[in-house]
Amino acid sequence: MPIGLVLALLMGTVVAIAIVIAAPGVTVSRGGKALAFLALFVFPVAVSLLGAVEHMDRSKQTQFCLSCHVMEPYGRSLYVDSKTYLPAVHFQNNRIPRDHACYTCHTNYTIYGTVHDKLRGLKHAYKYYISKPANPIKLYEPFNNRECLHCHLGARSFEEGTTHSALMDDIKKNQMSCTTSGCHDVIHNAAHLDQLKYWSPQP
Repeated sequence: MPIGLVLALLMGTVVAIAIVIAAPGVTVSRGGKALAFLALFVFPVAVSLLGAVEHMDRSKQTQFCLSCHVMEPYGRSLYVDSKTYLPAVHFQNNRIPRDHACYTCHTNYTIYGTVHDKLRGLKHAYKYYISKPANPIKLYEPFNNRECLHCHLGARSFEEGTTHSALMDDIKKNQMSCTTSGCHDVIHNAAHLDQLKYWSPQP
């Protein structure tokens, strides 16, 4: 959603409210009452809804997630030049959209997953500004294979691989974790990034 539309509607709302406040006599006529109704009820609700949609879209961006300095090491880990670093391999090989990398892997792929994740995001903001972020940062709940299977299930290279096909039932039932079973257990490793080699994408 273009931010310009939200700003234009916001400015229109401010102007309409200013007219109603500065010249309350306009509300005597039918047109004035309609203006007051739009200014005080319809426009504010529309601006709030459009603003919320705009913010939801923006908060899915990798840039947004990494704008918090405590997340900086996790952003660096996406550029580690090692095939063992799971997020780096996905990010560098475009297996996930780079501009939505954090959201793609960390969202909850259920019917209310996006709402659930945004509420958790508010908890992050609370901890950052009011309380204190955990150190090291930990997931609220164990990573569910569902998030991996959202993309990988149906991929021939995944389903026909000897290891995956032999364990597919356990993987689908989340009985064998993709990230803690010893198969793909090197995730961000944010505390151990200083001595590593990094990939530099070509301009």
